[in-house]
Amino acid sequence: MERVPYTIGVTDVLKISVWKNPELTVDVPVRADGMISVPLIDDVQAEGMTPQELKEVVTLELSEFITAPDVTIIVLQMNSRFVSVIGEVVQEARVPLTRDLRVLEAIAIARGFSTFADRADVRIVRRNADSSESEYRFDYSAYIRGRAPGTNIVLQPGDTIIVPD
Repeated sequence: MERVPYTIGVTDVLKISVWKNPELTVDVPVRADGMISVPLIDDVQAEGMTPQELKEVVTLELSEFITAPDVTIIVLQMNSRFVSVIGEVVQEARVPLTRDLRVLEAIAIARGFSTFADRADVRIVRRNADSSESEYRFDYSAYIRGRAPGTNIVLQPGDTIIVPD
């Protein structure tokens, strides 16, 4: 399986390190406008870039001030990648997506179904790039009995799992 490079998002926290320049090494949040503030070069667009792309931009900008800067970008917190679990679960949750996560696991993180949950009609709502929405169904009982293979889908950032009563 080919790995897709991580794309930086709003609310992520990044560590910008510049070798042999500790005063330029900072931990910065990605602001609501998608920018980060970096010493010497001020605001830089980070949202929508991979860490490698951001490294190239910061390196180029810093090269006006220091000779051959060696920049490292580390994503400290992937706050922009999460799914929401709402409705008839023990504890509604905003679950960070730090790795591949499936519907059943997200519900488990929300401490499972509440007493009145309709386990046969769990819905996953996904907002598409064109702002439309897709909806997926998950029938817990059928899945556990092996009758709904393929419905325990891998979640994507921004998905909302709705457990009705």
